[in-house]
Amino acid sequence: MLKTITEGKARVKVPTEEKISSKLPVFYNPVMKFNRDVSVLLLKAIDKKAMQIGLPLAASGVRGIRFLLELPKSKIKTVFFNDNKKDFKKTMAANLKLNKIGKSKVEVHNKDANRFMLDSTGFDYIDIDPFGTPNPFLDAAVRRIARNGILAVTATDTSALCGSFTKACLRKYWAVPVNNEQMYEVGLRILIRKVQLIGAQFDKALIPIFSYSKDHYMRVFFRAEKGKQKVDEIIKLHNHFQEAGPLWTGQLWDTKLVTKMIKETEDRELIRFLKIIKAESKISTVGYYDTHTIYKKQKNLPRKQDLIKKIKKKGFKASETHFLNTAIKSDITKKELLKLI
Repeated sequence: MLKTITEGKARVKVPTEEKISSKLPVFYNPVMKFNRDVSVLLLKAIDKKAMQIGLPLAASGVRGIRFLLELPKSKIKTVFFNDNKKDFKKTMAANLKLNKIGKSKVEVHNKDANRFMLDSTGFDYIDIDPFGTPNPFLDAAVRRIARNGILAVTATDTSALCGSFTKACLRKYWAVPVNNEQMYEVGLRILIRKVQLIGAQFDKALIPIFSYSKDHYMRVFFRAEKGKQKVDEIIKLHNHFQEAGPLWTGQLWDTKLVTKMIKETEDRELIRFLKIIKAESKISTVGYYDTHTIYKKQKNLPRKQDLIKKIKKKGFKASETHFLNTAIKSDITKKELLKLI
């Protein structure tokens, strides 16, 4: 049985089953609405027009339908929907009709995701949002992302990236994770390095322009730049952090892009989230200080916001971090922080 739901400006028919499973005839995960909200917002904010958008794992098609309905018309040349599910073309036809979307900017394919990408002539934006690890789709996606194109990658296998299964992380992401308060940023940076190494094989430098960790997944948007020297510069920023790594030690965000994204939305949840990221994007450090961890060893600590003010008064940078609501991002050393407390 199917029901009609509304997300953003889109309406789509999805299964009535409450349990989310990749085996559903039409896959739709309501928890990932935020993921799609951010995707729409980022494409609004970037300076690109007439984009060829590739959705190899389109599922219900809600992401692409939202792009067509919510982005300025000049932004999109064609949205390519693909999924290898049985009756996918029938599903998409029904959902496109439901949203009164014609065929002029739409192509629908029913192929294996990698075959779909490799058969194409390339895309300005590719969204890899799988159920689990993105690994099986990275090679084809990197091959087909255009120069200065945007590659978006989601990983939901956070148990590996966050250190619950160290051997799985080594096998899948070629790095050692941690299973402590630093795991969310460390896991995200491990994911970034893995995708960058796939890009390096094709002389494509994949530079993170917006990244985050939320709920049960990690998400990164890369800008693809061509050139061996640019790739070499990327690899120089692969290093270790404490006992974890190798991982990406460079910037996670383009601050100017984050500022544009804030201006493009009126959604309070998104604005608060983006303002935290904007603040932490100005602090070029790996890791953060979890106040709960410090509290275990110290008494009479100030509140988080008061502590941030004290750090700033000492001439250091400090902000909240989206990775952990009890943590502080700062360039202060641990020795100086404990001395300050």
